[in-house]
Amino acid sequence: MQLMPNASLQLIHTPVSHRVRTVTVRDDMVGWLLAGHKRLVGPQSETPFRAGELFCIARGTQWDMVNQAPPGAAYQAHMLLFTPQLVERFHQRFPQFGGQAALAGCAGTRADEALAASFRQAVAALQDEQASEALREHRALEVLLLLAERGLVFALASELSWSERVQRLVGQRPQADWTLAELASAFHVSASTLQRRLAEEGSSVSACLRELRMELAMALLQGNELPVSEIAARCGYQSHSRFSAAFRKRYGFAPSHLRPT
Repeated sequence: MQLMPNASLQLIHTPVSHRVRTVTVRDDMVGWLLAGHKRLVGPQSETPFRAGELFCIARGTQWDMVNQAPPGAAYQAHMLLFTPQLVERFHQRFPQFGGQAALAGCAGTRADEALAASFRQAVAALQDEQASEALREHRALEVLLLLAERGLVFALASELSWSERVQRLVGQRPQADWTLAELASAFHVSASTLQRRLAEEGSSVSACLRELRMELAMALLQGNELPVSEIAARCGYQSHSRFSAAFRKRYGFAPSHLRPT
């Protein structure tokens, strides 16, 4: 996953069909399914998507994601993720969509010619290391505008929870040996205050670290061919076996499952 201040890009390319359990969507997401099938399984419903469709998922929702590779080929999807700050700037720039009902869960739409072209340009800008942040933001806002004109608008975000704040900070250096004291200092609060605020949300520093690192590991396994040992190191695990055990506990299968023989 290539992280950007306002938008991020995740490319998935894997020949292995798999189900990712209990995915919490951290940022509003728009994905373009290029090959295979996808199912979003919620508590009371299941939504399928086919190759050629765009799928939009609202921030803060939780799903089981089933990615089905086509016979003899790889599952492929490109996903754009938009920070709450970028969505807020979209609403400031285009207030005419403020009265439109915001997406509450997930929805799909056809990748028509204009939307497909805009999506490709946003992907290209996020992949281009020489592209300015202004251009990346412009391309991302254009995708949001075209979606809004088709009836798909993301809601303005409320204040971030403390769990989200911790995970966003840790996401900048997931391999670092983060401590409660270091995190508290970054937020200008005492260690006991941060611990208490996380506990009020039913979370903890260790839980935030573990979940963020597992999400990163899944993204890396889905999107490239790095050795599992390298992915473990990038996610802050010095022990390959401990990383594999944590991954299996979280997702129900070993990291090697996404590395076909």
